[in-house]
Amino acid sequence: MELLPQQFRVPEIYGDYWLNSDPIQISGVTGIVVMIEFWDYCCNRCIRSLPYVREWYRRYSAQGLLLIGVHTPQFPFARDPVNIRKAVDNLNIKYPIVMDNDYLIWNAFRCTGWPTKVLIDKYGFIRYFHAGEGLYQNFEQALQSLLLNAGYQTGIPFVMDPIRETDRPGAICYKETHEILAGWQRGTIGNVEGFGPESVVHYEDPNYYVEGRIYASGDWFNDRNYLKLETDNPNGGYLTFLYQAKEVSAVIKPEGEKGFQLFVTQDDEPLSRGDKGADIRYDETGRSYFIVDDARLYNIVVNRQFGQHKLKFSTRSNGFAIYSIAFVTSVIPEFVTI
Repeated sequence: MELLPQQFRVPEIYGDYWLNSDPIQISGVTGIVVMIEFWDYCCNRCIRSLPYVREWYRRYSAQGLLLIGVHTPQFPFARDPVNIRKAVDNLNIKYPIVMDNDYLIWNAFRCTGWPTKVLIDKYGFIRYFHAGEGLYQNFEQALQSLLLNAGYQTGIPFVMDPIRETDRPGAICYKETHEILAGWQRGTIGNVEGFGPESVVHYEDPNYYVEGRIYASGDWFNDRNYLKLETDNPNGGYLTFLYQAKEVSAVIKPEGEKGFQLFVTQDDEPLSRGDKGADIRYDETGRSYFIVDDARLYNIVVNRQFGQHKLKFSTRSNGFAIYSIAFVTSVIPEFVTI
């Protein structure tokens, strides 16, 4: 753990909308430690970091920590205060949240990815900056050091134990498939038809797949942020992709129709009950599916072990709009230390 020198003062926070708090003027906050976390409720890495952030708030808010979550949206629907309020309640977040829809705070702090955590000392200087997952123990040690320097001498607990094996210092993990984005602006599609920006494209399944690309079958509208099924075919349409990971989640928004079924197969079979994600259900015939009822991150696969697989999403609903697919690695068993 190494703190940054007292060189850069914290910029002011100008947000669109505050939840769990009245607006906070950072320049007027002195004598206490401030933690700022940039996050998005549809970001899988942010959701994985959240148990640590919630626990730090529980542990240290009475010790002089001011924790502020800055919600900077990756996709347009995450700019809606109603969606953020629902997510904050569902995720049991009690600390102040400010919406950064125009990326003003993000750019002021020169962020490059989600999540990003920042620590500010009692004098208003940025002392610790970390982007991405991991290094939770280092971050908490830095937090404790700044709290002690601010004069809080009692009640400092032991640093949290890692929640997951992948969080342990020095954990050696497999390389998982990179996040797949679905929209034409930043996405990657494997079909030979390619993207047709802001238009409906008919795709044929090539039956040959490259890892990390999405393959469509049927008629799909190409938005800059998502692919949306647009078909009169009673059989609907589907998406297929190859991946290497232990877990799979996807950001999906129902467009027009809500509460429809999205069926999932892995390696051409229904998901086994030992590999299903938190949102997966089964119908009377044993088919695995989940209900698309809101614009959010859906947890689809939690394999028992890391591996390479083919995943397929199929539906008859024209309400299906997919934005991204995220993957989670696991530690290499041979390198796990007891």
